[in-house]
Amino acid sequence: MIRVVLPQHLRTLAKLGGELRLEVAAPVTQRTLLDALEALHPELRGTIRDHATRKRRAFVRFFACGEDWSHQPPDAPLPEAVTSGSEPFVVLGALAGG
Repeated sequence: MIRVVLPQHLRTLAKLGGELRLEVAAPVTQRTLLDALEALHPELRGTIRDHATRKRRAFVRFFACGEDWSHQPPDAPLPEAVTSGSEPFVVLGALAGG
């Protein structure tokens, strides 16, 4: 099982109390993980990725094993620690300001 941590506003939208656990078929990539997440929680479609392009939204960041995976190719395999469930895949809303 893959552990997914979402920001509070997305947990509220999906009616989740905490960390989410997903079953994702190998190979586990950002794309397959997000596809599984959106299939299980269709109310999240368009919140993390654009509806049409399926690209990550500008102010959303992905982290795996303490590293920023936001700019990694969507089909790059996620680290083994994430696929084994020992480390979570984290989705964060980035802050912008001036």
